Amino acid sequence: MALHFERSEYADRLARLTEKMRAEKLDALLLFAQESMYWLTGYDTFGYCFFQTLVVKADGTMTLLTRSADLRQARQTSIIENVIVWVDRVNADPTLDLKNLLSDMDLLGAKIGVEYDTHGMTGRVARLLDNQLSTFGQISDASYLVSALRLVKSPAEVAYARRAAELADDALDAALPLIRAGGDEAEILAAMQGAIFLGGGDYPANEFIIGSGADALLCRYKAGRRKLDATDQLTLEWAGTAAHYHAAMMRTIMVGEPSFRHRELYKACLETIQAIEGVLRPGHTFGDVFDTHARILDERGLSRHRLNACGYSLGARFSPSWMEHQMFHVGNPQEILPDMTLFVHMIIMDSDSGAAMTLGHTYLTTGADPQPLSRHGLDLILR
Repeated sequence: MALHFERSEYADRLARLTEKMRAEKLDALLLFAQESMYWLTGYDTFGYCFFQTLVVKADGTMTLLTRSADLRQARQTSIIENVIVWVDRVNADPTLDLKNLLSDMDLLGAKIGVEYDTHGMTGRVARLLDNQLSTFGQISDASYLVSALRLVKSPAEVAYARRAAELADDALDAALPLIRAGGDEAEILAAMQGAIFLGGGDYPANEFIIGSGADALLCRYKAGRRKLDATDQLTLEWAGTAAHYHAAMMRTIMVGEPSFRHRELYKACLETIQAIEGVLRPGHTFGDVFDTHARILDERGLSRHRLNACGYSLGARFSPSWMEHQMFHVGNPQEILPDMTLFVHMIIMDSDSGAAMTLGHTYLTTGADPQPLSRHGLDLILR
């Protein structure tokens, strides 16, 4: 079986989940988030683009309801023993199959939590599910129950995060010789992703961001490539990925002589990250991290050019995003605890001058100072 963790680790995760379920007075939980299923059982697939759910009872019983294409996937990659297949057909409603399964599992009238806030749950599925279960039991939104349990990483998970960070560093090393006047974004992107694959890594949960010139101010991937000018700016955001665990990095790299504005924005980014390192520790919250970011950048007159978040938790994630639910934004009360893997990014996009500046990498929290997982420092990269 293609398991990435010892069975004892999966048993510990199930015990933590069922303890939380009992505390929440849930008789069962319907997992629709692929990362929840992966974390709990090892189940590894992109089949969540279709209907599937893992039913977890408070007594630890688990049953997967999925399509025939994922039957062997579950057998090969997970510890799930009970797999039920719903049949593809015209006007199929797999939520009816689910209701019948829940009835067979003696859950009629039970308190059932549902992961609604996930890419594995479409609006149509949510409507069908609510229609089938509205009179079956007491249904509640439990979207963040497993997500919260996944925040603190085990030693084995930390090892994968460290390997992911090594792969992210390898990707930057592969890109740097190609970042020059006349350099091709296509070659840069191919080198970065190729380095990760050659190192035994995986596809990331979302596309790498690459943009130069005016596109350096974009925060998302888009189609299309260009070659670098003699004086240019190149924004990259990427992640190394090992066993689906991510370690992200972000840089705006200068080709030729950087402008005064670029140096000014870089200094603001660096000073803000250094200040955040002072609060990225127990005794502070995710909201405190954002407040530090906002205060320093706003004091420098950059409020119009910064974002409304400055990072997030990372872990094992599936498409379309490597971002966890827990983000550094205003008012987030989530406490920072040891053994979290957290991506801190500074993103300043000055549309007035056309200058972009970004800086960021992934940290492992401890009982004291956070540990950067990257071997690269935070110096401004000039090519």
